[in-house]
Amino acid sequence: MPPDTESIAEQVFVALADPTRRAVLTELTSGGPATVTELAERLPITRQAVAKHLTLLAEAGLVAPEPREGRRVRYRLRSAPIQVAQQFLAAMARDWDTRLQTLQDHLERTSEDRS
Repeated sequence: MPPDTESIAEQVFVALADPTRRAVLTELTSGGPATVTELAERLPITRQAVAKHLTLLAEAGLVAPEPREGRRVRYRLRSAPIQVAQQFLAAMARDWDTRLQTLQDHLERTSEDRS
């Protein structure tokens, strides 16, 4: 797995660790692109808090600002980093599946040897 994959996955996991950032992403998922003000109206946090969380989500690549409409900036979801994190988890799961299968095979052989 390329090192940048692990770095991207780490940024996604850090961003998703916060319940408020997950709520922001949920709002963008259900309502589409939105401004800081629109998100603050739908969430129980201030505009400043929304802006802070959007900055962190943007740094992780999970959201991106759309071209400005005057002074209003709309943020939209970006799926690429989530896909990288999913690939990272899938690779980790395959490693665990292999290890667990090896353990199961060993335990079955040990059990048969004792019989």
